[in-house]
Amino acid sequence: MEAAANLRREGVPAMRIDRIGLLLIGAALVATTGCATGEEWATWRGHSSHFASGSHMGFSVRNREGTQARVTRQDIQVARDQNWWGKPITVSQEQILER
Repeated sequence: MEAAANLRREGVPAMRIDRIGLLLIGAALVATTGCATGEEWATWRGHSSHFASGSHMGFSVRNREGTQARVTRQDIQVARDQNWWGKPITVSQEQILER
């Protein structure tokens, strides 16, 4: 009988840790799902994939937020031809790279 009581006492802290861990995971999921704006969600729902093509993905990786945009005339033409979507990157004519 005493052994059963010891097991119950040992199981309580483990159960609490499991519940706290589950609660933290749930909170993280809820927090991350709220990061997109309504406009961003509409864009996601309107397309079957994250990027229009490999070129679109390469451009997006090369031009992350917080970095100086590197845009070529070929990027502009491919974006028009493939109808890229997402947040536009604006650069002046002088900033467009020739190659």
